[in-house]
Amino acid sequence: MIKQVTHGVEISVQTRFLPAESSIRHGHYFFMYEITIENKNEYSVQLLSRHWHIYDSNGEYREVKGEGVIGEQPVIESGQKYTYRSGCNLATEIGRMEGSYTMQRIFDEKQFSAQIPAFHFVLPAKLN
Repeated sequence: MIKQVTHGVEISVQTRFLPAESSIRHGHYFFMYEITIENKNEYSVQLLSRHWHIYDSNGEYREVKGEGVIGEQPVIESGQKYTYRSGCNLATEIGRMEGSYTMQRIFDEKQFSAQIPAFHFVLPAKLN
Protein backbone atom coordinates (compact mmCIF):
# COMPACT_ATOMS: atom_id res chain seq x y z
CA MET A 1 0.00 0.00 0.00
CA ILE A 2 1.22 3.47 -0.91
CA LYS A 3 0.27 6.49 1.26
CA GLN A 4 0.68 10.25 1.13
CA VAL A 5 -0.64 13.07 3.34
CA THR A 6 -1.35 16.55 1.95
CA HIS A 7 -3.09 19.28 3.98
CA GLY A 8 -4.26 16.71 6.52
CA VAL A 9 -5.79 14.40 3.91
CA GLU A 10 -4.18 10.95 3.73
CA ILE A 11 -4.56 9.08 0.46
CA SER A 12 -3.64 5.40 0.27
CA VAL A 13 -3.71 3.21 -2.83
CA GLN A 14 -3.75 -0.53 -3.52
CA THR A 15 -3.75 -2.07 -7.00
CA ARG A 16 -4.60 -5.44 -8.49
CA PHE A 17 -4.47 -6.99 -11.97
CA LEU A 18 -7.82 -8.38 -13.16
CA PRO A 19 -7.14 -11.24 -15.61
CA ALA A 20 -10.85 -11.89 -16.27
CA GLU A 21 -11.23 -8.33 -17.58
CA SER A 22 -8.00 -8.45 -19.62
CA SER A 23 -6.96 -9.93 -22.97
CA ILE A 24 -3.21 -10.44 -22.86
CA ARG A 25 -3.24 -11.87 -26.39
CA HIS A 26 -4.70 -8.57 -27.68
CA GLY A 27 -2.57 -6.25 -25.52
CA HIS A 28 -5.39 -5.27 -23.20
CA TYR A 29 -4.49 -5.18 -19.49
CA PHE A 30 -7.07 -4.14 -16.93
CA PHE A 31 -6.06 -3.12 -13.43
CA MET A 32 -8.21 -2.21 -10.45
CA TYR A 33 -7.19 0.37 -7.89
CA GLU A 34 -8.70 1.02 -4.48
CA ILE A 35 -8.23 4.41 -2.92
CA THR A 36 -8.92 5.34 0.69
CA ILE A 37 -9.10 9.03 1.58
CA GLU A 38 -8.83 9.74 5.30
CA ASN A 39 -9.56 13.18 6.69
CA LYS A 40 -7.08 13.80 9.52
CA ASN A 41 -8.19 17.41 9.94
CA GLU A 42 -10.46 18.85 12.63
CA TYR A 43 -12.96 19.94 9.98
CA SER A 44 -14.96 18.33 7.18
CA VAL A 45 -13.76 18.35 3.58
CA GLN A 46 -15.39 17.58 0.25
CA LEU A 47 -13.79 15.99 -2.79
CA LEU A 48 -14.77 18.14 -5.78
CA SER A 49 -12.72 16.83 -8.71
CA ARG A 50 -9.89 14.59 -9.86
CA HIS A 51 -6.92 15.04 -12.19
CA TRP A 52 -5.03 11.92 -13.32
CA HIS A 53 -1.81 11.36 -15.26
CA ILE A 54 -1.68 7.83 -16.70
CA TYR A 55 1.46 6.34 -18.26
CA ASP A 56 1.87 3.09 -20.20
CA SER A 57 5.36 1.56 -20.35
CA ASN A 58 5.33 2.05 -24.14
CA GLY A 59 5.43 5.83 -23.67
CA GLU A 60 1.70 6.49 -24.08
CA TYR A 61 0.31 9.20 -21.82
CA ARG A 62 -3.27 10.09 -20.94
CA GLU A 63 -4.68 12.86 -18.82
CA VAL A 64 -8.09 12.56 -17.18
CA LYS A 65 -9.96 15.38 -15.45
CA GLY A 66 -13.45 15.29 -14.07
CA GLU A 67 -15.86 16.04 -11.28
CA GLY A 68 -15.75 13.81 -8.22
CA VAL A 69 -14.95 10.10 -8.28
CA ILE A 70 -17.23 7.28 -9.48
CA GLY A 71 -20.06 9.78 -9.82
CA GLU A 72 -19.75 11.13 -6.28
CA GLN A 73 -18.41 14.25 -4.58
CA PRO A 74 -18.19 12.87 -1.05
CA VAL A 75 -18.03 14.93 2.11
CA ILE A 76 -15.53 13.36 4.49
CA GLU A 77 -16.03 14.28 8.12
CA SER A 78 -13.13 14.82 10.52
CA GLY A 79 -11.52 11.49 11.38
CA GLN A 80 -13.56 9.61 8.76
CA LYS A 81 -12.54 7.65 5.64
CA TYR A 82 -13.96 7.32 2.15
CA THR A 83 -12.99 4.32 0.01
CA TYR A 84 -13.76 3.63 -3.63
CA ARG A 85 -12.64 1.32 -6.40
CA SER A 86 -12.07 2.07 -10.04
CA GLY A 87 -10.09 0.66 -12.93
CA CYS A 88 -7.57 1.49 -15.61
CA ASN A 89 -7.00 -0.06 -19.05
CA LEU A 90 -3.43 -0.26 -20.29
CA ALA A 91 -1.93 -1.40 -23.58
CA THR A 92 1.14 -2.76 -21.77
CA GLU A 93 1.94 -5.01 -18.82
CA ILE A 94 3.29 -2.15 -16.71
CA GLY A 95 1.99 1.35 -16.11
CA ARG A 96 1.76 4.17 -13.61
CA MET A 97 -0.81 6.67 -12.38
CA GLU A 98 -0.53 9.78 -10.27
CA GLY A 99 -2.59 12.87 -9.76
CA SER A 100 -4.52 15.05 -7.38
CA TYR A 101 -7.95 15.75 -5.96
CA THR A 102 -9.36 19.23 -5.62
CA MET A 103 -10.76 19.31 -2.10
CA GLN A 104 -12.77 21.98 -0.29
CA ARG A 105 -12.95 22.78 3.38
CA ILE A 106 -16.64 22.86 4.30
CA PHE A 107 -16.46 25.63 6.91
CA ASP A 108 -14.96 28.34 4.66
CA GLU A 109 -15.15 26.78 1.16
CA LYS A 110 -11.39 27.21 0.67
CA GLN A 111 -10.12 24.79 -1.97
CA PHE A 112 -6.82 22.92 -1.90
CA SER A 113 -5.07 20.18 -3.82
CA ALA A 114 -4.51 16.77 -2.20
CA GLN A 115 -1.77 14.82 -3.97
CA ILE A 116 -2.40 11.22 -4.98
CA PRO A 117 0.89 9.33 -4.68
CA ALA A 118 2.27 7.74 -7.83
CA PHE A 119 1.39 4.05 -8.00
CA HIS A 120 2.26 1.30 -10.43
CA PHE A 121 0.33 -1.35 -12.29
CA VAL A 122 2.39 -4.50 -12.92
CA LEU A 123 1.31 -7.78 -14.45
CA PRO A 124 2.05 -10.32 -11.65
CA ALA A 125 4.26 -12.44 -13.97
CA LYS A 126 6.56 -9.41 -14.36
CA LEU A 127 7.27 -9.25 -10.64
CA ASN A 128 9.50 -12.36 -10.69
